Amino acid sequence: MPSEAPLTLVTMLGSLRRGSYNAAIARSLPELAPPSVTIAALGSVGDFPLYNADLQAEGFPAAVRRVGEEIGAADGLIFVTPEYNYSVPGVLKNAIDWLSRLPEKPFKHKPVLIQSASPGLLGGARAQYHLRQMLVYLDTYAMNVPEVMVNQVASKVDETSGRLTDQASRDFIAGQLKAFVAFIRDMQAFARDRPSRA
Repeated sequence: MPSEAPLTLVTMLGSLRRGSYNAAIARSLPELAPPSVTIAALGSVGDFPLYNADLQAEGFPAAVRRVGEEIGAADGLIFVTPEYNYSVPGVLKNAIDWLSRLPEKPFKHKPVLIQSASPGLLGGARAQYHLRQMLVYLDTYAMNVPEVMVNQVASKVDETSGRLTDQASRDFIAGQLKAFVAFIRDMQAFARDRPSRA
């Protein structure tokens, strides 16, 4: 049986905090990915200026163009984000606002996965639901289940290594990544076969 083609996934982190729990999860993803899958971090959303149509008229900032190109070239995008005030952090919303205006439309028809973590009991669930509303308008292909919402995350991350150490969480995330890879491959197969169905 021939080996499957390699896939490249990229992660967008919704936190700027140096000791971010969500960053710890994002850093752990490459080691939890299935074989032949590479996961790389995008540039920081903190490098994007506040969205302003006047700035856009002068030309898209280099950080925006670079991240847009990396998303466009990737086979899939993973959002890893905390929840702020029942929604996504402002820096993440700002990055999405910039990227959505690129003429290349990097989000369009992009397979997307969402992960969140929180010290609380819900694990960032409300942020995920707000993000999903945005992804509908952006015309992404967001995978629905399984959902990863790591609750009480402070006890599941090693502060020294900056990695997710809770084995149950690691196993569940590995399963979600495996499902996402299958989701992407199914979509790629559908896209290849679609002309013949016309």
